[in-house]
Amino acid sequence: MESVLVSACLLGEAVRYNGGHMGCDDDILQRWLREGRVISVCPEVAGGLPVPRPRAEIANGADGMQVLAGNARVINSNGCDVTPYLVCGAEHALQRARAKQIRIAVLKEGSPSCGTGHIFDGSFTDARVPNRGVTATLLQQAGIQVFSEAQLAEADALLKQFEAGVQPEQESPC
Repeated sequence: MESVLVSACLLGEAVRYNGGHMGCDDDILQRWLREGRVISVCPEVAGGLPVPRPRAEIANGADGMQVLAGNARVINSNGCDVTPYLVCGAEHALQRARAKQIRIAVLKEGSPSCGTGHIFDGSFTDARVPNRGVTATLLQQAGIQVFSEAQLAEADALLKQFEAGVQPEQESPC
């Protein structure tokens, strides 16, 4: 049975920066939980950040790829550089995924770690940019298919393909 890596905050775990969670009661996620597929991860907590903690954003509209390459920083609302914590947490998430041979992850949209399609731009004004977070980027680079909580149906369809032995169509490199 395929397992799915899921952001802990989506599972109702109080790990968000403000001490809250973003519990998701979607039928697909609830079914995965009943089936025992879900592997929970909070990269920021795994990387050593406390709960609660100051909000963090990738500075200057950069993305997770730039952070991983050492060309961008993650700064919290107090002005402290928390980049090492997010990179460490991303590496932890990847190790967990590899240990369980996970090929699908569902991550919390908007997070500087887990954002899959957009993250905040680093200005702390709630402005968003179409980029991925640090963990989402590292997982994707490792070949793990990354989805947001708004894409559970797509993730479930891919999960069914994997379990049926069907390889998903690859995007053309051109």
